[in-house]
Parts: sequence; structure tokens; C-alpha cells
Amino acid sequence: VAEGDRLGALYVLALCTGLRQGELLGLRWQDLDMEKGVLRVQRSLQRIEGRFQLVEPKTGKSQRALPLPQVAAAALRAHRSRQNEDRLQMGSGWQDEWGLVFTTPLGTPFDASNIVRYWHQFLTKHKLPTIRFHDLRHSCASLLLAQGVSLRMIMEQLGHSQISLTANLYTHILPVLQQDAADRMDALLAGS
Repeated sequence: VAEGDRLGALYVLALCTGLRQGELLGLRWQDLDMEKGVLRVQRSLQRIEGRFQLVEPKTGKSQRALPLPQVAAAALRAHRSRQNEDRLQMGSGWQDEWGLVFTTPLGTPFDASNIVRYWHQFLTKHKLPTIRFHDLRHSCASLLLAQGVSLRMIMEQLGHSQISLTANLYTHILPVLQQDAADRMDALLAGS
């Protein structure tokens, strides 16, 4: 349902990569290598004393290079086309000084509170359950765990500084995965 939505690529990227909201909003086109399918997290967008600023990410581990899933790459290509249309429409009024991936129709940075508001409007419009924007990050980790991705890889994906943080946040999923592991062992050893 995100396809065609003005911020659909933001939602898809949040779910596919687990980036923090500030990391998503601070993402610049130069941080993406669409040919190689790599996204580099190098900064975060924050409002400090009323002004937008690009700052170092939350932790040292937060600066990272991530493989870009094809579904996210496709959403970003469509988003770039829409952004180029906005740029042409605005002409000299285009105000994007940093080359940000996600901007308002004027080219200015998005305020985090507006993203939350648009997210809830999106959910309501499509009759989806109400979840926080940050829950897309948690959903990314949960989906990766459910697919058998290791906690170490999920830690790297999310930019956590310690694996214990990742493990503590997602322990509620572990019993399901443990049962799956037991079922797989039965199938392997019992020959079923």
C-alpha cells in the first residue's frame, strides 16, 4: 500500500533496513549506491535549537554500510523521480542544501513530528493497525529474527553498540524461534 504514497519509500526503507527516524531523514542521495545496492548510514538529522542539523549518528556502531533490498531500491528510484518533479516544479524555490533523500515538496528537511503525523494518516487511510513509526524498526528486527538471521547480524543492521541490547529488545520472539529450532532438529534426526 506504500507504493505511490509520497512517503512510501520512507516507510519501505524503514521496514527493510531498521534505520532510526533521524538516520532516515538525514540520508543523502550520495549515501546510496544504487548500482551496488549499498546504503551508508553516516549522519542523522536533528533539530537543535530550532535549526536542522546533520549530526553524527547515535553510537559509533551506527555508522554502517547496509545492503539495500531490491524492494527498497525500487521504492527509492520511484521516490527520486517524484522528487525530481518537485525540484522542476519549484525551480529556483527548491531549498535542498544537503541533497537529502526525503524532503518536503519545497526541498526542505522533514520535521520528525510531521513524519509521525503523516505516518498515522497513512495508517488510517489504508485501515492498517495503529503502530508507532519507530515500530517499523522493531518490525524489521522481528522479521529478520523470524527468517533465522543471527542476533549479531541484526545488531549490525540496527546499529546497536552491543549484542545484549539487541537480545534484550527481542527476547519476546526467542521462544517461537526456539520451538522452530526444536522442530527442525526433530525433522532432521527423526527423519520426518
